Amino acid sequence: GFTGPLELEIGSGAGGHALEYCRRNPGVRFVAFEWRKKYARDTQMRAEKAGLKNLRVVESDARFVVPRIFAPGSLDVIHLQFPDPWWKRSHAKRAVVQPDFAKVMLGLLKPGGRFDMRTDVQDRAVAMLEILEAAAFHNPLGAGVFHPYDPEEVPSTRERRYLASGEPVYRARLVKSAP
Repeated sequence: GFTGPLELEIGSGAGGHALEYCRRNPGVRFVAFEWRKKYARDTQMRAEKAGLKNLRVVESDARFVVPRIFAPGSLDVIHLQFPDPWWKRSHAKRAVVQPDFAKVMLGLLKPGGRFDMRTDVQDRAVAMLEILEAAAFHNPLGAGVFHPYDPEEVPSTRERRYLASGEPVYRARLVKSAP
C-alpha cells in the first residue's frame, strides 16, 4: 500500500528479526517467508497487534514461490538468517542456498542490492558463501571473507542468544554488482 524499498526474508522462523526490523524501518516493505504454519501465523498476528503495516508473512516454501511473485530486479535486500543446516547428506537438497536458487536470488535483486546471510554453522557458512560468490554475488571484503558484527544490525532471536553467549556467528553481506 506504499512505496519504499522492498525486502525479503527467507525463513523468518519465530519472526524476531522481521518484527524488530520492520519496527525500526517503517519505510521498508518487508515480506517474510516461513514454511512452518505456526511460526508464520504467529509472526503475522504479532505484526498486526504491533500495528506494523510494512510486514507481510507468507506461509510457503520460498524456493518455489519467491521466483513466481517477485519480478527480476525488484528486491533491494534479501535476508537469510540461520537456515536449517540439513545435516544428513540425503537432506542436503532441501538447503535454501543451492547453485540454481542462488542465481534466482541474484536475478531478483536490483543492481547494488544486498544479500544478508547469517548462520552459526561454519561448514554451511563456507559452503553457502562459495555458492553465492560463484553465482556472481560480490563480496566487498574479498572472496571467502565473512563480515564482522555490526551493532546497528537487527539480530534475530537466535542471534541474540549467540551474541550473549559469545559463540561465533558467520555473516556475509554480499551485493549484486551493477551491470
